[in-house]
Amino acid sequence: MGKNKLSDTILTTGRIRLRAMQDSDEHNLYKLFTDAEVMKYYPSLKSKRETKEWIAWNKRLAKGYGVSLWIAEDKETGGFLGQCGIVPQTVNGSTVMEIGYMFARCHWGRGYATEAAKACLEYGFGKLHYWRMAALIDPNNLASVRVAEKIGMVTGQTVEKWGRQLAVYEIKSDN
Repeated sequence: MGKNKLSDTILTTGRIRLRAMQDSDEHNLYKLFTDAEVMKYYPSLKSKRETKEWIAWNKRLAKGYGVSLWIAEDKETGGFLGQCGIVPQTVNGSTVMEIGYMFARCHWGRGYATEAAKACLEYGFGKLHYWRMAALIDPNNLASVRVAEKIGMVTGQTVEKWGRQLAVYEIKSDN
C-alpha cells in the first residue's frame, strides 16, 4: 500500500494510536493469532493464510462499513500492541456493532484494552451515531468481561456463535 501509517490513524487516546490494518501487519497479527494463551477463548489459532484473510476481511469492512478492527500501537514508540475496533456482527438475525479487542500477552494488565475499547465506544456513539454497541464474550474470559464492564456494558442474552455460547454485553447511547 505504501501509505504512511500515521495517515491511516483513525483514533488516538492518551497512550494508543488506532490505525487502519495493512498487509504489512501480517507478521504481528500472526504472532498474536498463534499465541495459544491469547487465543484461548477463540475457536482456533490462525494460520498465515487465515491471517492474510483476516487483514483482507478488515479492509473490506473498512470500505463497506467505515469501521473494522484497527491496529493498536503505542503512540510514542509505534510498537504493536494488538487490535481493537468496531465490526458488524449478526446476533439473533439482526446486525449489532461490536467492539472487539485483542492485545499481545506482553501488554496485558496495563489497561490498554479498556483505553482502546472506550475510545471505540465514544467514536461509535459520538461520531458514527450508533444507538447500541455490544461485545460478544466467552463468559470464562474474565479479562474481556472486565473490559466490557469498565466501559459500561452489561450482560444480556447468551447466543451461540462460532460453535460456542457467548455472552452479549451491550450498552445503549444516551442520545
